[in-house]
Amino acid sequence: MSVIETAKAIAREAGAMIKSHMGTGFITETKSSSFDVVTEIDKASEQLIRQRLAEVYPDHAFLGEEESFAHSGELQERLELAKSEPFVWIVDPIDGTNNYVQGIPGFTVSIALACHGELIAGVIYDPCRDDIFWAEKGKGAFQNGEPIHVSPADSLGQSVVSTGFPSNTKMRQAVIDSLEGIAPQCRSIRSLGSAALHLAYVASGRLGAFWEYGLNAWDIAAGVLIIEEAGGKVSDTLGSPYSLTVKHVIGSNGRIHNTLLETLKPIGI
Repeated sequence: MSVIETAKAIAREAGAMIKSHMGTGFITETKSSSFDVVTEIDKASEQLIRQRLAEVYPDHAFLGEEESFAHSGELQERLELAKSEPFVWIVDPIDGTNNYVQGIPGFTVSIALACHGELIAGVIYDPCRDDIFWAEKGKGAFQNGEPIHVSPADSLGQSVVSTGFPSNTKMRQAVIDSLEGIAPQCRSIRSLGSAALHLAYVASGRLGAFWEYGLNAWDIAAGVLIIEEAGGKVSDTLGSPYSLTVKHVIGSNGRIHNTLLETLKPIGI
């Protein structure tokens, strides 16, 4: 089985497990703040994904959200090291945990593979809709087996764009401040509660763009590749190319990217 087929199968398995536990009274804890929650299902999903990947690729490194949070003091160093790893899997076992806890659709499993820091495969699975997005470097992007492409919109006025609200209060305020500049220019704004889902929707043309501050590699790595393979563009909020250490991100159809950069740049975080 190819790398991408393996990742898709594992994402589906984890997604089915997650969905089966909705509404079952699982244990919920807070992490960095009261806005940042984790459940026992997040941990079980990450363990399942890690185990399945290790069975097929025992020599590959693994970077998961829950394990990384437990060693948060080493995170920046681990991300820098990941740039030199021959192969490292970057996993968010449930992206959109707040949605999951509340029983709201819009949570995903995100799995990416990087080779010496370059993203080469990415999968995002939405178990509530049985919607799966994926891409391999140089091979295009797909949703449920069909090729996808970014929106053809040429302006913010023609675009529905999206953002999220980080758990970090400073980053959250930066998002709120940025809305003041973007909201008057765009057709509408959405906040779906999952960065990975936002990025997948940009890749499929459902959204024109997504921006957010204070993200981590596991939130966005798979979505970054899927957008790029769908013909879009991803950068940090100052316009520099994406890398695994980028935390403030814009993903767009490419045509409205510069307008977003001009609007967001004054925030300067």
